[in-house]
Amino acid sequence: MEKRYSDMSTYELKQEIAQLTEKARKAEQLGIVNEFAVLERKIMMAKSYLLDPNTFKKGEIYEVEGDPGVYFKIDYIDGVFAWGYRISGGKPIEALPVAMLKAVK
Repeated sequence: MEKRYSDMSTYELKQEIAQLTEKARKAEQLGIVNEFAVLERKIMMAKSYLLDPNTFKKGEIYEVEGDPGVYFKIDYIDGVFAWGYRISGGKPIEALPVAMLKAVK
């Protein structure tokens, strides 16, 4: 049975990210778009467990990784997920893994 990311050590998470990255590269080369997308999400989740959620602040605005020009305002943090709204509006509250957020310069 596979370990949960929350139970993995830093070393194990980095190994997992490397394995998933290799699988994603192969899926992309083979043109398997759905598998590539799933693997990219798994990589973001694993990376989130390497970050300290306390570095992300409620009320702050962050850019969404991989989606240039899209910004996200955090309402609250729950585990490795930031809950809030995209600034572009129109969508209800959503959760993003903290690895998907980068500080606005």
